[in-house]
Amino acid sequence: MPQYAKMSTKGQVTIPADIRRALNVSQGDTLVWETTSQGQVIVKRVEPLDLDYLAAMSGTLSEWNSVEDDEAFRDL
Repeated sequence: MPQYAKMSTKGQVTIPADIRRALNVSQGDTLVWETTSQGQVIVKRVEPLDLDYLAAMSGTLSEWNSVEDDEAFRDL
């Protein structure tokens, strides 16, 4: 079923409740907007980054941090 919203002078739009529920979004969530070549817009909820996990992983990746590795993987 189509949902309608009106854009404010500041470019803001209220996302209809049915759409918010379908996207599982709430206040403070981040959305990404993409356009297709057919003129359609795709909206997705962006999962928040787990900064603790990324910090833990960054220490394990140093073994692949060399000039030789950069050259070997440059064209991938």
